[in-house]
Amino acid sequence: MKKNKGFTLIEVLVVIGIIAILAAIVVVAINPARQFAQANNSQRWSNVNAILNAVHQYAVDNRGALPGDLATTTAAIPTAVCNSSATATTTCLWLDGALVPTYIVTIPNDPTGVSTNNSGYHIATTTGNRIRVWTNTAELGQTIEVER
Repeated sequence: MKKNKGFTLIEVLVVIGIIAILAAIVVVAINPARQFAQANNSQRWSNVNAILNAVHQYAVDNRGALPGDLATTTAAIPTAVCNSSATATTTCLWLDGALVPTYIVTIPNDPTGVSTNNSGYHIATTTGNRIRVWTNTAELGQTIEVER
């Protein structure tokens, strides 16, 4: 009698089915889209804190004075210095000119690159001369804002 060695077709299909089920469970458990969203939000928290720290360092070095029109202006933070057509309410001249490169290397951008001319972050002065920096682009329903 001769014995055939190997697997039957049914055995191979069962093993492939089990591997497919385990792979699907792993992909659902890891959820790469959620992981990327969490990583982006972590970067946003870091950027908001970096901007706020730069403004506070500027204030410390300038006897409590805030850069430019920050005391009266609430606006989005542009990514670069404004051109000559900047208006009185434009915040990029004072923020970029006053903070970069002394207090922060560059104005950080949102990790998803929301716009070419907008960093994705906003800044305002609240009651009691507190500075508030926030973003409207947070993912996973989070609110990302810091006020000091």
